[in-house]
Order: sequence, then C-alpha cells, then structure tokens
Amino acid sequence: MPKLVDRVKPLKNRKRKKLSAEGRWGFLMVSPYLIQFVVFLSFPLAASLYFSFSKYDMLNAPKWIGVENYTTLIQDPVFHKALWNTFYFTILFVPAQTILALVLAVALNQSLKGLKFFRIAHFIPVICSWTVVLYVADAILNPRFGLANTILVKLGNNPQPWLSDEALIIPVLVAVAVWKGVGYMMIIFLAGLQNVPEDLYEAAEIEGAGVWKKFRHVTVPLISGTTFLVLVLTTITTFQSFEQIYVMTSHLGDVTSAGGPNNASMVLMLYLFQQGFSFLKMGYASAIAWVLFIILFGITMIQLKLQKKWVYYEK
Repeated sequence: MPKLVDRVKPLKNRKRKKLSAEGRWGFLMVSPYLIQFVVFLSFPLAASLYFSFSKYDMLNAPKWIGVENYTTLIQDPVFHKALWNTFYFTILFVPAQTILALVLAVALNQSLKGLKFFRIAHFIPVICSWTVVLYVADAILNPRFGLANTILVKLGNNPQPWLSDEALIIPVLVAVAVWKGVGYMMIIFLAGLQNVPEDLYEAAEIEGAGVWKKFRHVTVPLISGTTFLVLVLTTITTFQSFEQIYVMTSHLGDVTSAGGPNNASMVLMLYLFQQGFSFLKMGYASAIAWVLFIILFGITMIQLKLQKKWVYYEK
C-alpha cells in the first residue's frame, strides 16, 4: 500500500504542474483583453465614480464635495425633463422596433423572388451615418418643402412643424430611429426564425393549425429567447441615444442648442454631454452617468427576472 501511495503522489504533482502551465498560457492569451479592460474600462469607471462626488472642470484638480452633485440632480428640472424624455422615447421605441423587426423578419423568411434585395434594402439604413439619415429626414420633414407636408397640403391639411413642435418631436425622432435601426434587429430575428425546426410546422399543419396558430403557438415560443435578446439590446441602445438627437435637433452643430424645442427632446445622454463637454461640469456629468447606469442595470435585472416566465429555451 505505501508503494501505491508513493506512485500516486508524483502523478498528482504532474497534473498540477500541467494545469498550472495551461493556466499560464490561458492568462497569456487573454492578457490583451485584461489589459484593455483595466486601462480602458476599470480605471475610467473608478475615475468617473470619484468625479461624481467631486467638482471637476477638466482644467483644475477635482475637489471632493460629497453627494452635492446627486442632490443637485434631484432638484434639477432639466434633469427631470431629460429623464422623462428618455423613458418616453424608450416606451415608444422598444415595442415599435421589436414588432416591426419581427414582422419584417417573418416576411423576409419566406421563399420570395428578390429576397436578397429586400433584405439588403432594409439593412442599408443601419450602416448609414446619422448625418446621411439627417438629409433623408430633412427631405421628408422639412416644414417648407418636405414630402410629409407636401402630402398633407394636397390632402387639405395644414403643414406641421415636425421638429419644432414639443408634442411631435419625440414621436418623430422615434420614427426615424426605428427606420434606421430596424434592419439590425430584423437580422437577429431572421437568425432565430431559421433555427425553428420545420417538422414542428408540419406537425401543426397536420393538426389543422392555420398561419396565425402556427405563428402564435410554434414561432413565438421558439424565438422567445431571440425576442428577449432584442428587447434587452433595444432598451440599452435607447437609453444611450445621443447622436441622432444631437444631429437632428442642434442648430449648425451647436450642441448647446440641441434638445429643443424647450428641452422637449432633451435625453440623459445629451444632457450628460452638454454638462461635461460644453459647460465643463465633468463631476456633474459623471453623476448623471452613474444614475443612467443604475437605471439601466435595474431595468436589465427586471428583464432577466421576468424572462423566466415567458422565455422558452429548448433543452
């Protein structure tokens, strides 16, 4: 027995050395990402957290002021407006883009002539910059010669100030954002639809299920994981909206003029940018960033909790 134990111990040591060598190679392989994570993510996160409790203008050293930035946020009416506009934008945008992307994906998942052309056509706006989208939107929404008002006038209605009306600005921005981004979510839904087994549709047809019942009882449950992914990605993207609103509401590229009219299109990311880089209130901007992070984290956790009740994962 002692001899057997003596043989086993060196074997264990060799395994440990082998695992240790593999571990070193593993760390070596992931070291570029770890360095990037520490330098470009962890350090900026820690710095922004410190700045959120400081008065900092990027020209002088930060001065610790405790929770003053956060108490100012609570009393800031523009922040309240930006927070409401962000939620309003999200409430309109997330279901609109999700539903439209699903409808397009189902339509383009059929055996149709020119299918590749239609898929590419719906994806082109995704790869266009917001500057290009601005010119397209202006051709449609311009109050004097835009296509939308031209059609309204011909129908006997009054022209509308699409981008200067406080009640219309957010719905108009949502419509443009949906048009630009729906192609990306459509591709994600297409990937999910093409993973649904055909034999399930055949079995449903044998039992007399029509198009709607097959969609409701076969397609929807089996792409629920994809739908959940789209909802999470769309929500995060919406809360980070900046470029579109800056491009479409600013006057001659002046960021301080963006968010109009009367802050009707001011959202959290735009307000954060204005405070940090236009007014050099980097501490205040950092506080806004952390509030935005907490809101997004909370919404994502709620989505993860609720997905257990309706998301189906095939075992």
